[in-house]
Amino acid sequence: MARRIDRTRLFISFGLAFGLVLIIFGFRSGITGEDARLTPQAIERMSPADGDRVLRQAQIIIDFASGYTATLNIDGIDLPVTRLDELSAATGQPAPGAQVELPATAVFDPGNNVLSFQPQASALITSFTQGEHVAIVTYWKILDGPDKARTYTWRFLTD
Repeated sequence: MARRIDRTRLFISFGLAFGLVLIIFGFRSGITGEDARLTPQAIERMSPADGDRVLRQAQIIIDFASGYTATLNIDGIDLPVTRLDELSAATGQPAPGAQVELPATAVFDPGNNVLSFQPQASALITSFTQGEHVAIVTYWKILDGPDKARTYTWRFLTD
């Protein structure tokens, strides 16, 4: 004699199986790591990232892939850029262990492909006011020149 199928157990089994399929599908379709990155390929890392909350004196750092250079605009203010290699050429090589005074501009380090800016008293931006700030980095391959420049815009918040 055949056993009768319990419909309650059958529906529970189908529900659990369907839930398990949805969980597996969710994990397989999730985007993480390099695939989740929304910045251009030329930008390897940046701080603060889009939507981050930072302190009033937070340093802006954009790390580029090799062979790029850039300029920076924050809240509509074009920041002058000083290249470290030009700075050392103009002032001479500092003595080992000597403190080097950086100008109150955005600083591009061509050895590390990093553009950075630190708000300070003598800079165009002395500190970030409370609220949202818009940063625009204009970047280009050094070999192509600024005529082929691209821009990337992001926002960050200051408490």
